[in-house]
Amino acid sequence: MTCRLLLVDDHALIRAGVRALVSDIPGYTVVGEADDGSQLLEMVRQHCPDVVLLNISMRSTSGLDALTQLRAAGNTCTVLILSMHTDPDLIMRALESGAHGYLLKDATATELEQALTALSSGERYLSPAIAHTVIDQALMRAQHGKPAAVDRHNLTARQLEILRLIVRGKSTREIAAGLALSIKTVETHRSQIMKRLHIYDVAGLVLFAVREKIISLDD
Repeated sequence: MTCRLLLVDDHALIRAGVRALVSDIPGYTVVGEADDGSQLLEMVRQHCPDVVLLNISMRSTSGLDALTQLRAAGNTCTVLILSMHTDPDLIMRALESGAHGYLLKDATATELEQALTALSSGERYLSPAIAHTVIDQALMRAQHGKPAAVDRHNLTARQLEILRLIVRGKSTREIAAGLALSIKTVETHRSQIMKRLHIYDVAGLVLFAVREKIISLDD
């Protein structure tokens, strides 16, 4: 089944470049384009896309304003922010406004495919370059909050330890070496963590760990 994409960006060259990249990814097709956020709601109604690739900075209506209007209208289609901005507050606003992912415009074609694959599978995606920024910003906002009880999620002490390392960007091999475990053991723990939390992507684990105060600024 083909995943339908809508491109919303005020730069024609950017739209053309993304369309060209998408044409090389099996299972995806661009069904429409818009050059301003003011057109988003109508374009979504017209084309019924599975994923919207949305720029933030546009002429009359910003991507964030358009996204807010989209969610206010009750539309729950998947939105991937495609932006050059790395400002922590802006990224957090995008995620809090209902974006499912945030991809930097200097991303490679491979990363674009990874992002689309994640989102079309119901997961979330953050460019690796901003993952730590998102964690730190969320922690700064939440550091004075009451620590959440995490035992209700049925995670063992070892799994919590591995979860903290995962959201800090450590690879399975690095985690295994640091904890003196086999790679297979770490993979098993990782799988169990995702199943118990019903979260199956790293971006989702990051947001969960921040929200539940599982990681701290000292981690």
